[in-house]
Amino acid sequence: MIIKTPVKYFMTTGISEGYTTLNAFDGALMNAGIGNTNLVKMSSICPPYCTEVEKVDIPHGSLVPVAYAEITSESAGEIIAAGVAIAFPDDEDHAGLIMEYSSHESRSIVEKKVRKMAEEGMKMRGKAIREIKSVAAEHRVNKCGCAFAAVVLWE
Repeated sequence: MIIKTPVKYFMTTGISEGYTTLNAFDGALMNAGIGNTNLVKMSSICPPYCTEVEKVDIPHGSLVPVAYAEITSESAGEIIAAGVAIAFPDDEDHAGLIMEYSSHESRSIVEKKVRKMAEEGMKMRGKAIREIKSVAAEHRVNKCGCAFAAVVLWE
């Protein structure tokens, strides 16, 4: 196994314009502080006892498990937003649930929806919720833009 079960996490967001949609995505990763890592996109579970930390300066080239939402657009003037939420169960022996969402809507709408998604996911698991945390980013596209939000799991 090349990635061990993470024990720390942080939430981050980024926005960017770029020459292409890939350049805009790369710029949003840089803006979020994780642009020089190799993201390993994971499904949506936050391990039990995983604790929130301030944004970590991750060594360049590291393999980093991350749950993220992103959206790019080449429509000038369009609003785009991406958000993530983590729902933590009352019982700390159980995993938290991460949800990701992006849309051509405002940051507030995207964040509200992703929080509701996390709430619904915990209901499906029959788990009472202790807390929901969320972040979201909004960007008005100039020529080619990206909005990005992530839960980065570490160590």
